[in-house]
Amino acid sequence: MQPVLRPTDPYLYVEKKSVRGKCPECNGTDIKAYPVLSEGGWWKVEKCQTCLCSLKREKWGLFGSIRTLTESL
Repeated sequence: MQPVLRPTDPYLYVEKKSVRGKCPECNGTDIKAYPVLSEGGWWKVEKCQTCLCSLKREKWGLFGSIRTLTESL
C-alpha cells in the first residue's frame, strides 16, 4: 500500500470560474461559480463576489465531486 502524502500547500482553495451575469442586489458583474459545503450538504453556487448574493444554488452530490459506485447503478 502506498503512503498518502500530505499536501504542501499551506491553505485549501477552490477554483472559482467567472460567469456572465449581473447581480440583482448591487448590479455588480463579478459573478463566480464554485462548490460550497454548507449545513445542507454540497451545493454548486453562482455568487456575486462584491456582495455575496447567491444568484444560483443547486444541490450537488453527497460527497461533492466524488461519485460513489452506487450512484451509477
